[in-house]
Amino acid sequence: MRLLVTYMELRDLPVNRLALPAPSAGLSIQPERLSVADYVALYREVGTPLDWDSRLRLSQEALAAFLSASSTRIYVLREAGKAVGFCEFDAVDTPDIELTHFGLVPAAYGRRLGPFLLDTALRAVWSETTRRLWLHTDTNDHPKAQATYARAGFSIFKEQVEDFPD
Repeated sequence: MRLLVTYMELRDLPVNRLALPAPSAGLSIQPERLSVADYVALYREVGTPLDWDSRLRLSQEALAAFLSASSTRIYVLREAGKAVGFCEFDAVDTPDIELTHFGLVPAAYGRRLGPFLLDTALRAVWSETTRRLWLHTDTNDHPKAQATYARAGFSIFKEQVEDFPD
């Protein structure tokens, strides 16, 4: 499968604007160490409509190692205690942090929860040693993904067509 992949980066945390307020009551965002089973359930609920499968192709052992690594940070958005989205970062212990997965369960679409989750997680993961946050998005991702990243301050640094396994 050939997809257009857009690489984006954030070089400065937008400190000149206020943090986005919670769009409704009963929301919380916290870093969590999810079990493999809980992670896979949330990953499937968020990612199935978007054809995500990279984490599902990992062995249980490899996924467990990734989830427990000190360089991995996952911020989970909960509404009344139920997980409705997550923002996953890799290499949080380096100057170039990758935003590897970000999304909401379909029932949470259209309620401004995505920008709130992204803004909160970006502010939480950014440190004085951060040089940039980067990500890639492709044509299979949510149609509003790239615009959401741009509103959060990300800019495009590369676009290319890439081949992915079917």
